[in-house]
Amino acid sequence: MLITVRVRAGEKNESVREVANRYEVVVREEPAHNLANARVLALLASKLGVPRKELRIVKGHRSPSKIIERLSR
Repeated sequence: MLITVRVRAGEKNESVREVANRYEVVVREEPAHNLANARVLALLASKLGVPRKELRIVKGHRSPSKIIERLSR
């Protein structure tokens, strides 16, 4: 399953919300050293109720627009 995500990094508060077939994720971490990406995956996993290791970024590692894949077991 592929999930479309739009990320805002370096904000004061964190949130995850679903808007028009995609998720908008706001994180505190700055987009450096993969910190924001790691936090995005953690927040999204929590929202979806799946383990963090079931999610991976397949496109957009250095972009605010990302495609995340949910690995099925």
